[in-house]
Amino acid sequence: MNPVSETVVTLRRATAPDARPAADVWLRSFAAALPTVVSPRSADDVRDYFRDVVVPLREVWVADAGDSGGIVGLMVLNGDLLSQLYLDPDWRGRGLGDRFVGLAKERSPQGLHLWTFQVNKPAHRFYERHGFVAVEFTDGSTNEEREPDVRYVWEPKS
Repeated sequence: MNPVSETVVTLRRATAPDARPAADVWLRSFAAALPTVVSPRSADDVRDYFRDVVVPLREVWVADAGDSGGIVGLMVLNGDLLSQLYLDPDWRGRGLGDRFVGLAKERSPQGLHLWTFQVNKPAHRFYERHGFVAVEFTDGSTNEEREPDVRYVWEPKS
């Protein structure tokens, strides 16, 4: 039996002690999913940003696998903007992303929007499967990575 497959993962609001493990999930996930995208921030800058801005000032949810894995995913909402959804690479494909998107839709039932990089085709498929529609493509000149991106929108069915 695979102990990871039997692990109960709880989605809960992040607290201050979650900032560093959430940032570390972000760093691992970004590196695995976007190897060609150069982050303009160092790992320490990312950790500081999570500690000083993301966790205290945004609606941050974490996937907590308890003693068997700790924080294994995160989602950040800023109003109707789903600004971050990252999973530890070892925890992808286990339904956590689906659970996070379901929670985001519950928290913002009037609709959501998000940005993802154009090179992130798995993210495109994931969001499209959840009813998001690509509505805008950019050349990346307005994001700090200078990477072409795409804006997705989800609107509830009437």
